[in-house]
Amino acid sequence: MALARLLKSTASCNFEAVVRHISPACYYSNLNNSGHSGHRKQYQYRNYYHQQCFHKTSASYAKYGIISLATGAAFGLYAYIQANPESAADYVEAGKPLDNLPTYTKEEVAKHCSKETKIWVTYKKGVYDITDYVESHPGGKKIYLAAGKSIEPFWSLYAVHKNSEIFAILETYRIGNFKPDEEDIKKAQDVNDPYANDPKRHPALIPSSMKPFNAEPPVEILTEKFLTPKEIFFVRNHLPVPEVNVETYRLDVTSENSKRTISLSVKDLKKFPKHDVTSVVQCAGNRRSEMKEIKTVKGLNWGNAAIGNGVWSGVRLIDVLKHAGIDFTNTGYKHIQFEGLDLDPTGAPYGASIPIDLFKVIQQDVILAYEMNGEELTADHGYPLRVIIPGVVGARQVKWLKKIILSSEESTSHWQRRDYKGFNSSVDWHNVDFDSAESIQQFPVQSVISNPSQGSHINEDDEEIEIQGYAWSGGGRGIIRVDISVDGGKTWQTASLQTAKQSLYRTYAWTLWSATVEVPKDHNGSLNLVCKATDISYNTQPDSVEGIWNLRGVLSNAWHRVLVHVDKEEA
Repeated sequence: MALARLLKSTASCNFEAVVRHISPACYYSNLNNSGHSGHRKQYQYRNYYHQQCFHKTSASYAKYGIISLATGAAFGLYAYIQANPESAADYVEAGKPLDNLPTYTKEEVAKHCSKETKIWVTYKKGVYDITDYVESHPGGKKIYLAAGKSIEPFWSLYAVHKNSEIFAILETYRIGNFKPDEEDIKKAQDVNDPYANDPKRHPALIPSSMKPFNAEPPVEILTEKFLTPKEIFFVRNHLPVPEVNVETYRLDVTSENSKRTISLSVKDLKKFPKHDVTSVVQCAGNRRSEMKEIKTVKGLNWGNAAIGNGVWSGVRLIDVLKHAGIDFTNTGYKHIQFEGLDLDPTGAPYGASIPIDLFKVIQQDVILAYEMNGEELTADHGYPLRVIIPGVVGARQVKWLKKIILSSEESTSHWQRRDYKGFNSSVDWHNVDFDSAESIQQFPVQSVISNPSQGSHINEDDEEIEIQGYAWSGGGRGIIRVDISVDGGKTWQTASLQTAKQSLYRTYAWTLWSATVEVPKDHNGSLNLVCKATDISYNTQPDSVEGIWNLRGVLSNAWHRVLVHVDKEEA
């Protein structure tokens, strides 16, 4: 990572850049005497590093023959790094407070989030201007995710950054000290705000609303791992996040007209056999923004990442029903209702239900989950307990689960009866009849291009382009093919698939796909990338949004299209 920048500096005889990479302390010490332009010239390191930097750097240069700064010096720098992989750590400590550097607040740093305003980031107690580095960042534009914010949460996701060589490079961009926002955290909260105690979220999440909090990760990082990290798993909340005391928490299980209700603690539930299921949770409104481009719809403006794939662990619902003495095959029961601890202003809980006939098909896989990816559920994802119903839309997978009721009718909740239903494109709010439509349960086949992103650029001399994304189909229907086009759908080729090795008739995890496609010579300055998936039932995605538009913007699964610009090489 750093080597490429070092080689570039030596090849261009850029002595200043070389010194910055090998000895950041020396670089800053000399700025004050060099008349260097820019705000860095007023700052310098004043600590014990100063006494050693020049003789360490000079000795290293002499030892490895790089003082000449000729092209061959690149090999000397390579040898330096290989022979002294930890040398930078001897005299650079990233994020340590430094004397005589200005102090910046969170608000001041947040103003610097573009090339025009300069790109600043924070790490521990340090503030860094990385404007000059972003173009050479090996991770490409992902570095912009941290612009104006702390890079620590992102480095937790990308642990490769946590080594002394990277720390040394980071310190070369140091401009000041950071004042943590502890004062903001301690600030008195409005007791009348029902969202005041919502949990802290990862800064990578892109909110579509703050109260209630709903957010998705950048699609570019969504498919980097087969299991979506809980920190960037999309968040869909309809109401304030309830604060739950696990010691007093109880799950109530009952049936319609029954006088008997059993109450189970989390400890009780953990005595049941533990089961895992790898399953997608996808919001019904995923990709709604594409429908909004056709005609106004009501709903959160979700992009392409209101979806995540996780391993959910807990107890099978069927085992709990048996323990409660409830025979779900009783012909009087038609639905299983779920209620959460999240309450609306009237005190009514979020609720949903699934038909008993659907449960009969997937009964071995419906989980009352207390773990996500091997760890305790987070508050945003339903701590301490949620229901996971594989292959079914996320709206039915109730979080903060409080009550399970076997009933002759579906949930009377607003979100079951007056939301999350699909209609044809001629139905609008003046003529909609919610009672005429079935509640959404299983999601249709879906696929999305995650990389490259919309509007990205490649060079004209690039012969190939790497395309990646995800695919999934509800109802346990496995993905058997993903087709990729670079010319808007005129010609196609098949992508390689990464799956969870589940049965094609019981596939609940997503499929990650990738393809290396030749860049056509007649590209005319752009590539129109398209993807479409086919599941085991040979369902495939519709080619356009127009035919599936609906007033709520749900079930958006048309071919996904991404425009990529092909830049001519400058003379």
